[in-house]
Amino acid sequence: MTLARVRIAYEKLLEAVVILLMAVLAVEVTVGVVFRTFGQALVWYDEIASILLAWLTFYGSALAAAKRAHIGCPEVMAMLPPRARLALRIVAEALVIAFFALIAWVGYSVLDVLATDNLVSIPEVSVQYTQSVIPISAVLIVIAEILTLPAVLKGSFAGGGHGAATGEGSH
Repeated sequence: MTLARVRIAYEKLLEAVVILLMAVLAVEVTVGVVFRTFGQALVWYDEIASILLAWLTFYGSALAAAKRAHIGCPEVMAMLPPRARLALRIVAEALVIAFFALIAWVGYSVLDVLATDNLVSIPEVSVQYTQSVIPISAVLIVIAEILTLPAVLKGSFAGGGHGAATGEGSH
């Protein structure tokens, strides 16, 4: 299997996770509204909706990284000579990978601190579980960066077009 196919499969996996989270959040909000309409508000509704929205945001960020869809300055990069563009891209990619590796490590370290904390509305659920999204999504973003790195560097040196294939439109 080629790296391009692995990247595409990875994107599809992240898309499925994001779609599932969106569907679960939509159902949860709908159920919460229906119960509240009948005067039987669910105790856990608000807390779970907030957690699902956070998860959607974090996993959506990993998907955006895999698609090279984060905000960037492609016009500035395109004006640079090929060697400068490549050097700047290498520095930028190294910084992004290092930052999210640090987030993963710190996020994982914090999970031990949260070992004794539980959700307010559902005390049976550990906060460790809900906050695990931070190190997991950081690792997913690092994987996305690594999977897209060869195409990004090739596109930066060649001065190719913009977007996901070359990475000029991201970070």
